[in-house]
Amino acid sequence: MPKKQNETDLEYKQRVLDPLSSSMCGAKWYNATIWLGSGMTTSCHHPLPHKVSVEDVITNPKALHNTPKKKTEREMMQQGKRPAGCEYCWKIEDVNRNNISDRVYKSVIYSDDELKQAHSLSSEQDVNLKTLEIAFDRTCQFACSYCNPAFSTTWVKDIKNNGAYENLISDGRNHFTHEHENSQLYKYTETNPYIEAFFKWWETDLYKTLDELRITGGEPMMSGHLWKLLDWFKDNKGASKTRIAINSNLGLDSKDILKLLDRADSAPLDIYTSNESLVNHAEYIRDGLDWSTWAQNMHLLAGSGKIRGLHNMCTINALCLETLPEFLSYLLKFKACYGRDFPSFTLNILRFPSFQSPLALPNHIKGYCHNKLSIWYEVNKNKEFWNEHERASIERLIDYLVTVDAPHRRTSDPAKLWHDFKTFYAQYDLRRHRSLDVFPKILPMDTRIPFLIRYFKQIEITSPPKLSKTAEYFSFKSAKLGVLRKFLRVYILVTPIFFKLILFSVLEVIASIFMPIFISKNIKNMPTFPVAPVINTGLFLYFKIVFIDPILVFIAFLLFFSHKGAPTNAAKGIM
Repeated sequence: MPKKQNETDLEYKQRVLDPLSSSMCGAKWYNATIWLGSGMTTSCHHPLPHKVSVEDVITNPKALHNTPKKKTEREMMQQGKRPAGCEYCWKIEDVNRNNISDRVYKSVIYSDDELKQAHSLSSEQDVNLKTLEIAFDRTCQFACSYCNPAFSTTWVKDIKNNGAYENLISDGRNHFTHEHENSQLYKYTETNPYIEAFFKWWETDLYKTLDELRITGGEPMMSGHLWKLLDWFKDNKGASKTRIAINSNLGLDSKDILKLLDRADSAPLDIYTSNESLVNHAEYIRDGLDWSTWAQNMHLLAGSGKIRGLHNMCTINALCLETLPEFLSYLLKFKACYGRDFPSFTLNILRFPSFQSPLALPNHIKGYCHNKLSIWYEVNKNKEFWNEHERASIERLIDYLVTVDAPHRRTSDPAKLWHDFKTFYAQYDLRRHRSLDVFPKILPMDTRIPFLIRYFKQIEITSPPKLSKTAEYFSFKSAKLGVLRKFLRVYILVTPIFFKLILFSVLEVIASIFMPIFISKNIKNMPTFPVAPVINTGLFLYFKIVFIDPILVFIAFLLFFSHKGAPTNAAKGIM
């Protein structure tokens, strides 16, 4: 048993890992994430991935995991040195020497003897995996804001249809400038040697040694290779003791969830999903998500009685902080209905792209979110259904927000990160027909006017990405209307509905004042008093009803329509 009864995570670290080395992590030997579409691998989700030689895997499928880079880093850990790619854990531990980083959680799942054996092995020796995460391809119906074309075909469509995201200047800019064709080296109709190597390794050896196989994506349930693997378990029931875990966005129809549950009898099954905010916040961050579908599928899985566990991975980014406490309360209520592990949750702090990290927020906003989370935790930390690692992850985040000043060692300066935050989401709103207005604490109303003025002075959108019909009405082609076009675009796309109502009212007043003057000056032989006022009033009402009101109604329709359907806050990206 990896941990002794009642042993804390810190006590486990001091008893098992520290005597081996100050940087020991079992994941470097026994765990891997492998993207079979691109031939990339890493030891967990924190270090950046690196390339697997296609020539090596053809002759030795184990080379999918045992790469020269990993072998070098294993030797470093045996000597107590810190591999640079594992800086996520080093930053957490350097905040406080008693902090528990993810290397503890990624080691505790292995036995003490397995960890001792890893520490004593030659760094050149191939190691059989105990836990493996694979992605067959990047097919996905979502395009989450912090994701990119390397992991989502919907993101690929965004870049292909609308072009690169522009004017990004920080270290995260390259995520959103191209289609990441290297992430899908082979067409879906072509033979992929990495996938071939995986199934060869699986069917000859891996199924005997692997404790857990996690399938991710993309959205794995949209890949035929997942169902091929599940069919293997169905046809060879009992041949492998490997547990299956599937990372799903749970944005699929319930019939797909039921199809998955039908396979749950063939192997122990865990479901991992991701969310970190509520309703409209979640739908904004995870573009493509329908909250009600996600929540319905969560209930369907939790109440099925067919899965070992349901887990939610919170990706802690700048936008989710505002309502993270409310989302955690939602998860606690879910636990109260279905049990401590339905769902369990982890808080995974986003580092790439760095301008979407929580550390990219200005200090006053970050401080507000930190205080809100701290107060919430003090009120709720003694409630039922908590797991120890859940409390630890919240405490770690609270410390992280006030202690760590940069997401990673190559991070750009804060001014560049904040610039890119606004610039990216301005374009994201335009492309996705969304509005950052749903996060009022992140960019409150009193900060918008300067952006609007700068946008009006500096920016000319000559060929915007796919806009709503509202914006298209104002896409005047004539160069003579450039200023008017610019103003109307900014107004339609940026202005909140309250001010749109004010403009509509002003137009009504202007029409009521100037129509009688226009009528009296342009219609000859107008009768004099006492007939004139009656006729003037009648003519005014006639012209107003026939000509002015339809125009005002049309404008009102556009203004209301644009608030719901068109992207807003286009000016926010300019600083």
